[in-house]
Formats: sequence, C-alpha cells, structure tokens
Amino acid sequence: MTYTRTAKARFTVASWDEDVVVDLDGEEAGTTSGEAYYPRRGWTNARCGYSYTGDIEGTSVATSFIAYKPEGAPFVGFEHVTGSVDGHDGSFVLRATGWQDAGSVRANLEVVPGLGTGGLESLRGEGELEISGHSDDGYELVLRYDL
Repeated sequence: MTYTRTAKARFTVASWDEDVVVDLDGEEAGTTSGEAYYPRRGWTNARCGYSYTGDIEGTSVATSFIAYKPEGAPFVGFEHVTGSVDGHDGSFVLRATGWQDAGSVRANLEVVPGLGTGGLESLRGEGELEISGHSDDGYELVLRYDL
C-alpha cells in the first residue's frame, strides 16, 4: 500500500518481562541470561514497555509471543502506543510479525485499523523494523502512514 506521510522516531526499551509458556525440551536444554530463562525450543510471552521520541512521541506497552528454536525465533505481537504522531494526539495499535536471532530483529509493522483514539483514530500505516546489535541511544522506527 502507498501512504502519503512518513514519521521517523527512535525508541528505547523501558521495560521487559518474559515468561516461558511452553518448554519442549526441559530446562537443561535452555539458556539462562541473568534471571531470565529462554527455552531451546518453545515459546514465551513477553510484556514490554517502550519510549518514543521524534515524529512519534510517547510510550507504549506491547505483548508478544516468541517461538524459540535453534535457528532463530519468529514472533507476533501487538503494541499500544499512546502519545502523538506529527503533533496529532491519541493512541494506536501496531501489529508486529517478525524474526529474531542472537544479534538482530526484523519485523513488519501494521497499524491495526479501528483501534486508534483521539487525533489518531483514523491512522493507517505500516513500517519495517531492522535492528542489528545493541544501541544505548535506541533504535529507529519509520512509519509510512495516512490520517
């Protein structure tokens, strides 16, 4: 789809909480990082908070299911963003489908029609997310959209 506007923003991870839903191989096969445990094969439920600056200003809460397997982890999720897009205040929901591995994340993002509020009630749009490695100053998000 073609959209007429583009919003560029940076986001940082404000919180992350991930719990195992299914572990197919048992804890001996999984990986522990700090207090977090990740199954070798199975899936988790991640609840995250993000902060946005730039053309998108605000905060969000996201819930994702991540399916871990040795070659990487596909995921699906929804993110509720509250704030503004190019000065239009309200909220909207993004649907993310993607893939992550030890050093990168790739995702397709779509604004879910019908879930916007305020000045973002009619927001429609999509974007792609590509992250490689860790960044202390956040990650770029580009959203192509119409209001």
